[in-house]
Formats: sequence, structure tokens, C-alpha cells
Amino acid sequence: MPRILRIINRFNLGGPTHNAAYLSRYLPGDYETLLVGGSQEATEEGSHHILKDLGIEPIILPELQREVAPWRDRGAYRRIKELIKEFQPDIVHTHAAKAGAVGRMAAADLGVKAIVHTFHGHVFHSYFGPVRTALYKNIERFLAKRSSRIVAISERQKTELVDEHRITESEKVSVIPLGFDLGRFQADQLAKRVLFRKVYGVAEDEIAIGIIGRLVPIKNHDLFLEVIAKVRSRTGKRIRAFIVGDGEERERLQQRVGELGLSQVQGPYFNGHGFGHGVNGKAMVESAHVTFTSWIKEVDIVNAGVDIVMLTSLNEGTPVSLIEAQAANRPVISTRVGGIENVVRPDHTGFLSESGDLDGLANHLSRLVEDKALRQRIGKDGWSHVRDRYHYTRLVHDTDAMYRSLLN
Repeated sequence: MPRILRIINRFNLGGPTHNAAYLSRYLPGDYETLLVGGSQEATEEGSHHILKDLGIEPIILPELQREVAPWRDRGAYRRIKELIKEFQPDIVHTHAAKAGAVGRMAAADLGVKAIVHTFHGHVFHSYFGPVRTALYKNIERFLAKRSSRIVAISERQKTELVDEHRITESEKVSVIPLGFDLGRFQADQLAKRVLFRKVYGVAEDEIAIGIIGRLVPIKNHDLFLEVIAKVRSRTGKRIRAFIVGDGEERERLQQRVGELGLSQVQGPYFNGHGFGHGVNGKAMVESAHVTFTSWIKEVDIVNAGVDIVMLTSLNEGTPVSLIEAQAANRPVISTRVGGIENVVRPDHTGFLSESGDLDGLANHLSRLVEDKALRQRIGKDGWSHVRDRYHYTRLVHDTDAMYRSLLN
């Protein structure tokens, strides 16, 4: 029975956790998998409910944390070496940068037969200055030489890794897109829509625009807010913006809302059934232009409730929020970065503009705000586009084939 040691940075809401969870649960029965993850950041919503629902009990390594800290990283390296000696894996498969660095070094030093790393994104532009970026590229080139296989989650990401940043050679890279259980985004959409709009006091004639993800610089929520302000100034339609998520940028973004002349509110805590904290959501938020909801685990309810989903990131791997929005037949608007052009069918399931293009994004949003028929036309093909491409059964099949080729 082949043994897989799977190591991930941390279990936060997002593609990497889903990817690791579905692979740990649904690989064929002749595999034995041990899932290991680092500690969760304070500003992020945890995703242990995903693991629990799938019956997975991971090992948590407090030493494995996202930020670079040599004393902690050495501790994580030693703990992973201990796990490798105990578990005796045939394959060590790491997910994301920190787990990839520490896990691959430990596996290579102990002579593990096959070492696999999945790039869920990368930090080769828009994160750091040129000196630090060059350092990280050199580290990844060194680690790639110690890897049996590199997994890119989109064709565009493979191009970036091989041709643009020269991390490794093309022959070593397998393209395996992410996989999810997307059926819930089609189920009970009307009831979910009514619930979301009741909780947040969204009137029938209001158009709700959502952006879902961590509030961190790379997501560029400033651009989202600028687009909302620009479109509000030139439309007669009533529009509401919902920022779903949390993170280090929250206070600064709340200040930015005021600078743009927009009203805002922190929405009622939403538990999937209704109001939290005894707050009357309608009275609280019905006149606000921007609502900060914090994290909502029931993103299928969010996608049913909004009319348009946006993403304004500077850099992305494969954006889960856009896959889920299309699974709910919602039209999407996004910057054309990372693997997004492999996720969205331009002019069929959404509209794309170049990074930082305020006017382009605002024009796309204006078109969808003003034209309900266009919103429905662009949204209707989303489900058929993502249903098979991003289902977890395809992810499991592709990964199983890769593992068997390595073991043989």
C-alpha cells in the first residue's frame, strides 16, 4: 500500500485546504495518507469543518507557520523529519510555499522515493521588492531540483513557472487544476438568495456585488472600492457592495471607504440560518453602500444572494471564489492575472481587464448593472463551464495517475 505524507501550510478557507482534503479522503483505497498542516493565522477563518465533514484528522504542527522565522522553521523541519521516519512515506507531497520548502528539504535529506510540490500560487511578482523576489526564485529553483514532480494548477501557471520565472523545466511540471464539491452551489438557490438578502436587508431592486477572500494587499480591495465608487457616481441603479472575508487590511479599507465618500457598516454575524448577536440586519445595513461581513463559511448562500462577483487581485493561482461564483451561475468580473484566464471564459462567463485597470473594470460593471438580461446571459453558462473541469473526482483521477507514474 503506497503511503502519502501530505503537508500543507495551514488549514484556512481556500483552494489549498480543499485540494489537500479531497485528495486525502478520496484517493483510491490502496493508498494510505497522513495529512499534516501548520497553525492557523489569527485573522483568518479556519477550515477544520471541511476536514471534519470528510472524517479527516490531521496532525497540526505549531512550528509550521507562514511567516519566515528561522528558529520556528528549524523546529518544523525537525518535526517533519521525525514524521517521515515514523510513517515511512513513498511520496511526500507538499502544498504552498512554506510547507514546500521545509517539507521538501526534509524529504530529500531522508531519501524519500518521490517528492511532489503543488504551487497554489507564487510570490514572484506583486508581493515583495526585487531583491527579496530574486531570493525566493533562487530558493524555488534549488527546491525544484530536489523535487520529482512540480504541480501547476493551471496552464498559465505552468508558463509562469517554466518560461517567465525559469523555476524548473517543462518536463517536470504536471498541470492538475483544483477540484471541489460544487453541487451545493446549484442546490436551493432561491431559498438561499432570499435568506442572504433578508439578513443583509437587500431590496429586490438593489444589485448586490460581492468580493470574497482574505483582506490582504495582494487582493487589491482598494481597486474594488474605487470601481464601486465610480459606478455609483454614474448609474441610476441602486447597488450594494459586500466584502466577504477578513484580514490585516480591514481597518485601512474601512478608512478608504470613507475617503471615497461611501457609507459602510459591519454586517450582522451570519451563521447560515439568520442573524447573530441579536442584531436586526435589515435596520442596520439597508442604507449602506459597503458591507463588511467578515468570514462566511456558507459561501453558497453568499453566491446565491449576490448578483455579480468581482476579483481585483494583483496575483492569483486559481481563484476559488470565481469558480464557486460560476458554479452558482453568477457573472464574474476580474483582473486578468495568474490562472484567471484559465478559469473564466471571457465574454461568456465573465469579463476580464488588465491588472489595475479601473476604467475597464468599471465599464464592465456598469454594463452588468444596467442590463439584467446581460447578467443572466453571462451567468447562465457558468455551471456547465466549471462542473467537470473543477470537480474533485477529476482532481483525484489526475493525481492518482501522477502518483502511479512516479512509483513505477
